[in-house]
Amino acid sequence: MSDKANDDVTDKSSSAIPRLSIVTGLSGSGKSVALHTLEDEGFFCIDNLPAVLLPDVIDRLLEYGHSEYDRLAIGIDMRSERGSSDALLDLVAALRNRDDVDVEMLFLDSDRRTLLTRYSETRRRHPMSSHSRTLANAIDDEARALDAVKAQADLVVDTSQFNLHDLRELIRTYLLGRTASSLSLIFQSFGFKHGTPASTDFTFDVRCLPNPYWEPELRVFTGVDEPIIEYLERQPEVMAMFTDIRDLLTRWLPAFESENRAYLTVSIGCTGGRHRSVYLSEALATHFSKQRDSVSLRHRELDAGASNRRSGNVAVQSRSDTRPPASVPGKTP
Repeated sequence: MSDKANDDVTDKSSSAIPRLSIVTGLSGSGKSVALHTLEDEGFFCIDNLPAVLLPDVIDRLLEYGHSEYDRLAIGIDMRSERGSSDALLDLVAALRNRDDVDVEMLFLDSDRRTLLTRYSETRRRHPMSSHSRTLANAIDDEARALDAVKAQADLVVDTSQFNLHDLRELIRTYLLGRTASSLSLIFQSFGFKHGTPASTDFTFDVRCLPNPYWEPELRVFTGVDEPIIEYLERQPEVMAMFTDIRDLLTRWLPAFESENRAYLTVSIGCTGGRHRSVYLSEALATHFSKQRDSVSLRHRELDAGASNRRSGNVAVQSRSDTRPPASVPGKTP
């Protein structure tokens, strides 16, 4: 990390400056749920604020110097931007250059089919639809208009597979588990046969590793169960894969932190998302949680299966709530 980056991080963390979370994304993707969750957790929240008012609102709130405004969350969508994202991006860039507030931008995304279903079920009107613009066209137009905002977001979350309980827990884990100016490291396992994650920074394909699924007595277990852990830890290829991913992340995490990144998502994929990817995600999260404060873990396919069996499933788990593997392979000497 450069001296300048170290100075910036030291200045921000030592002064305990107020934190601003800008919540934006596609209409129907869960922005209101995110803001309500943050409000329940003590954030001072404002929804649907026109972007042009952002600097003035921040200045006024900071002038008061009240602890109530130490954590702010502001929701912005296309209704206040008249179809253009340029003004929002310019204002966010200016805010990020200030030294009196720590800014992060959360972008909530969702696939077209899910948004169509949500609007059909709730019978609510999309903010960009009209007599001459169908719901499908409004969704597509908004997605295109927000592409640039999505690219500049600190964290992009695809809510397509989340219910309300899942999304609330995800917001708590991702946003509330991160301290100001620290990089939050997120590991998630998934199965390629169910599609690749829409939002990720690194994707590792581990389908080349020995698959316990083909062992009849192991098929019913998952990567968090002892029989699978013992089987995989006996495979040299699995240990080598763990070591290579661990070392790559160890080598490059400081570079991401020097760019003031708030989040880094690492996705590990196998065929079904139940054995190899789960084990490696657990092992990596366990390893890095011993070195870092903000490490979280999600098993996409296991969580989806649990949600199908019962409502209210937690989609993202904090490391403190997750049972670690029997051992952490390839320990650093």
